[in-house]
Amino acid sequence: MKWIVGLGNPGPQYEKTRHNVGFMALDALASRHNIQINQSKCKALIGEGHIGGVKTVLIKPMTYMNLSGESLRAYMDYYKADLEDLIVVYDDLDTEVGRIRLRYQGSAGGHNGIKSIIQHTGTQSFNRVRMGISRPEPGYAIVDYVLGNFPKKEKDLLNGMIEDACNALEYSLNHPFERTMAEFNK
Repeated sequence: MKWIVGLGNPGPQYEKTRHNVGFMALDALASRHNIQINQSKCKALIGEGHIGGVKTVLIKPMTYMNLSGESLRAYMDYYKADLEDLIVVYDDLDTEVGRIRLRYQGSAGGHNGIKSIIQHTGTQSFNRVRMGISRPEPGYAIVDYVLGNFPKKEKDLLNGMIEDACNALEYSLNHPFERTMAEFNK
């Protein structure tokens, strides 16, 4: 079994914000495979199904971004889920809008959701799909930027990036993550 955690904030006011691209990618993946992400468990909304013949669980923590690790840890402990089977999908300021970057370890890089996951798992080694949101213009507060919506001019880049993330996630379910990185880190 594989489990994919998309990071974001619950509630309609955050739905289309940059910080919620992890939720957007999970919703798109769920839609592709007719998976309903609607079970409330482990401080998260969860959907289960099969993708490419692999039992896959899609998880959207409902703890708000800064406490994402609580939900992930609760799921991990209750279901005895293995960290090697985890992929976390989230927004990344250091990757330009429209691009994805895959990694299997690293620091939080200032991302509070990842910081929480590292805290609750005790490791920086877990598979990640980072979705680019670019950095704001100088003088623009980071918190306002990440909690802001994507502008219309970035809509095509956003949609392409969500497609790329879904393709990478599907590929990773039947291939080693290192090979997935080689395939999708352009």
